[in-house]
Amino acid sequence: MTAQTSDRILERLGRLHPKLIDLSLGRVERLLAALGNPQDRLPPVVHVAGTKGKGSTLATMRACLEAAGYRVHAYISPHLVRFHERIRLAGRLIEEDALIALLEECERAHGDAPITFFEITTAAAFLAFARTPADIALLEVGLGGRLDATNVVRRPAVSAITPISLDHQAFLGDTIAAIAGEKAGILKPAVTAVIAPQPREAAAVVEARAAAVGAPLFRAGREWRCYRSDGGMRYAGERWDFELPLPALIGGHQIINAGTAIACLERLVGFSLGREAIASGLQRIDWPARLQLLRRGPLVDAAPADWELWLDGGHNPAAGEVLADVVAGWRDRPLYLVVGMMNTKDAAGFIAPLARHAQSLTAVTIPGQKNALPAEAIAGAAASVGIPASTAASVLAAVEEIGRHGGSGRVLICGSLYFAGKVLAENS
Repeated sequence: MTAQTSDRILERLGRLHPKLIDLSLGRVERLLAALGNPQDRLPPVVHVAGTKGKGSTLATMRACLEAAGYRVHAYISPHLVRFHERIRLAGRLIEEDALIALLEECERAHGDAPITFFEITTAAAFLAFARTPADIALLEVGLGGRLDATNVVRRPAVSAITPISLDHQAFLGDTIAAIAGEKAGILKPAVTAVIAPQPREAAAVVEARAAAVGAPLFRAGREWRCYRSDGGMRYAGERWDFELPLPALIGGHQIINAGTAIACLERLVGFSLGREAIASGLQRIDWPARLQLLRRGPLVDAAPADWELWLDGGHNPAAGEVLADVVAGWRDRPLYLVVGMMNTKDAAGFIAPLARHAQSLTAVTIPGQKNALPAEAIAGAAASVGIPASTAASVLAAVEEIGRHGGSGRVLICGSLYFAGKVLAENS
C-alpha cells in the first residue's frame, strides 16, 4: 500500500468542491462544529484583511513578537513552494506527519460533501492551533473577509485592514466601496480595528461598518502615524512614539505595512513589547518573494555574472504601482521584466505602471496552473501599454535570452504569487 503524503491528501481535498472559490461560512462552520469548534479555543488572535500588504504586515508582527520572546501561530495563503508554509505552529512550520494526521481527521469529520480546499484546510489550521500552546495567533484572510473561512473567529484581540484596492472583482464587487464592504466584514463589536491608509471611498465604508458594529477605530493618519525619518522611520501612536530602523523588506510601501503591524501590536492587551523588540523584529522579517534579491541557484547561474535577479509576487494594478515606485530608483542599469500571471488578473493594469521603466517584457505561462494566463495574452497586454514583449517557454529560457543583451542589467520576475512559488522551486 502506498504511504499517504500530505500532497496526496491535499490533491484529494481539492476535488471536494467543483469551484476553487465559493465564498460562504456555512460549510466551514459545520465542519468546525464536528471537530469541536477549535476556533473557539485559540490564543488571542490578530485577524488581517485587505488587498495589499496582508502578508507583509503579518510577517512583521510575527518577527516583532518573536523578538520579544512570544510563541506565535501564523496562518497565511497562498503558499509559495510547499503547503506547510501556510501553518506555522509556535514559530515552526507544521511537520509532515502532523499535517497528514490533521488533514485526515478533517476529511473523516467532513465526509465527501462539497467544501472548498481553503475551507477544509483552514479548519485543519484551527485544529492545529487549538492543540499546540502559543501566546498569540495571526490569521491572514484568504479572500475578502465577510465570507472568508477565517471569519469564524468570534472575538479577535485586534482586527486589521491593510490598504484596499481593486482585485478579485469577480468575487468581491467591481468598485472600491464594494470591496471595502467585504473587507470590513471582519470587524467585530468592541474589537479595535487598526486601519492602514485607505482610498477615501474605502475609508468611508470601513468607518461606517465600524460604527454599525461598535468597533473602535485606530486609523493611519489619525490615531497613529508611521513615516520615513532621517534615521529610518518613526512610529507615533497613542502610547508609543519610537524611532525605528527601516523594515528589512524593500520599498516605501513596507513602511505602511510596518506601521500597520506596529499599530496592531500597540493595541494588544496583555503583551509586553518595547522599542528594542520591535526594532529587532523589523530587521529580521522573513517574507520571500516580496522584492527578494535572488543570490544563488540555477536562475542566477544562467544570468551574466554582473546581473541582478529580483522576485516579487505582486499581481494587481496597485501592486504594479508599488513596484513602479521602487524600480523608478533603479537607474544604474537597464531593467527587463519576466512576467507570469493568472487569468483572473488585470494584466495590462499590472504592467502599465512598469512599462516606462523597463526595456522589454518576456511573458511566461505559469507551469502547472490550470488558470494561468497564456504567455501570448500577457505579451499582448504588455504591447497594449507600450512595452516591447516576447514569450519564452520557461523562466530559465527567459533569463538566458535576456542575458544575451550583454553589459549589466537587472531582471524583475513578477506577476503572481503562484508564479513566484514556481520560480523559488525552480531556483532551489
